[in-house]
Amino acid sequence: MMAAVQCTSAVSSFEKIDFLKLQNGSDIRGVAVAGVKGEPVNLTEPVTKAIAASFAAWLLEKKKPAESKRLRISVGHDSRISAQKLQDAVSHGIASIGVDVIQYGLASTPAMFNSTLTEYENFLCPVDGSIMITASHLPYNRNGFKFFTGAGGLGKADIKDILEHAANIYEKFTDTSLKESEEAANAAVRKVDYMTVYTADLVAAVRRDAGNVEKPLEGFHIIVDAGNGAGGFFAGKVLEPLGVVTTGSQFLEPDGMFPNHIPNPEDKAAMKAITQAVLENKADLGIIFDTDVDRSAAVDSSGREFNRNRLIALMSALVLEEHPGTTIVTDSVTSDGLTSFIEKKLGGKHHRFKRGYKNVIDEAIRLNSIGEESHLAIETSGHGALKENHWLDDGAYLMVKLLNKLASARASGSGSGGKVLIDLIDGLEEAAVAVELRLKIDQNHADLKGGSFRDYGEAVLKHLENTTSSDPKLKKASNTYEGVRVSGHGGWFLLRLSLHDPVLPLNIEAPSNEDAVKLGLAVLAAVKKFAALDTSALDKFVQQ
Repeated sequence: MMAAVQCTSAVSSFEKIDFLKLQNGSDIRGVAVAGVKGEPVNLTEPVTKAIAASFAAWLLEKKKPAESKRLRISVGHDSRISAQKLQDAVSHGIASIGVDVIQYGLASTPAMFNSTLTEYENFLCPVDGSIMITASHLPYNRNGFKFFTGAGGLGKADIKDILEHAANIYEKFTDTSLKESEEAANAAVRKVDYMTVYTADLVAAVRRDAGNVEKPLEGFHIIVDAGNGAGGFFAGKVLEPLGVVTTGSQFLEPDGMFPNHIPNPEDKAAMKAITQAVLENKADLGIIFDTDVDRSAAVDSSGREFNRNRLIALMSALVLEEHPGTTIVTDSVTSDGLTSFIEKKLGGKHHRFKRGYKNVIDEAIRLNSIGEESHLAIETSGHGALKENHWLDDGAYLMVKLLNKLASARASGSGSGGKVLIDLIDGLEEAAVAVELRLKIDQNHADLKGGSFRDYGEAVLKHLENTTSSDPKLKKASNTYEGVRVSGHGGWFLLRLSLHDPVLPLNIEAPSNEDAVKLGLAVLAAVKKFAALDTSALDKFVQQ
């Protein structure tokens, strides 16, 4: 059992909150800013204090430190407008449990995990645990938390445990206990510029791979687009010390309203913005990050995007150069062309698994534990983790791997500029048509018969599997860890159930529109009998 927070009479004015509804897989997400219709605030300061106190209590229970040792938890945040008030609330909650707080201010998610590993007492490292305040690419009114220890990010079961205990803490809050936690925080909080340590390590990694040259990328022109998130540091603190020209870099200033575009490497407007900047400035490369810098993508000098399957192919090529034959773990929506590239061109093994960056990372760790070597776990979303980097999904580290390749190619005289990267994915077959459609389940429809959307979705998938197995033109994929994946008509489709929402996402890739429509019609024929399933997006697609 976790340690309890000492309180007297409860404060009746607090709103009732369903803490478990704040769970989003291995993260916590909620609404922190009022003003959006239909989205009431549920991540209030008292709720935040309770969650932070619960994490601190959970950490004490895990670590069981000697009485003379005070644990330390680092706290950082991205550029969201609610960041400062939540940082204060998190600090108060941690301090109320008797744990020291080390505030980093604006930081990246990968840096927060690294702070549990760095051994540098001048910067109060390593810490025992870490909290990143972020909601990734979600709108400005949202926020949330990611939690780390030296063993990595917390899993779903840990988050559930922490939220359940937080609900108990919240119910016992009083005006007195909240005031005392604020006073305790004043004594327990210290501030450190940890991002200086983190960025220095990234710079050192590139220099080391280039033979300890101080400016191994001198003369390269690379543009950074941080989308007004937390990634603006990469231009001035990582690239410029390596000799890179960064003129034309954009949206580096933190602005939690995200006025220019969503900080998301999967967003078309975001990718268009970085591509346009690269072409207009005649740069060698463009790099774009999501809000908290755990995802990234790149654009070469011709405007060619390296995200989704291309980014996975590029990272696979780099990793398989260093670790021939290794297994690359990806999420379920990667292309057949990527499988062929990894296995036939690069000589590796492609292991598809479930969506969700933590699922992919945990699967790679599991494979290593049973003797199957894996050095890369990466999602089409841009989350990528390397064994050499403690299985941390770090968008900045992925880009450093690309920079290492550029620097080492220049040093060895084997090539220069973005062409080095283009050559690495030569032979990757890409579908002419790639779409994702979302088929929503109406949870209030009579066809659910009082059951859950998850049970209904599973019934849809089972029926699709049975229907397609009788079609000689379609072939079900083996080892499908998620949903129903079927090949046919020169392409493939995957229908799966969303991890959290009453939605069945449908991915289709094919060599032509005509073939994509044939695959869509095969799905439609199987699922149209399910009255609670909204197939309007698929109906529209097959009618084109």
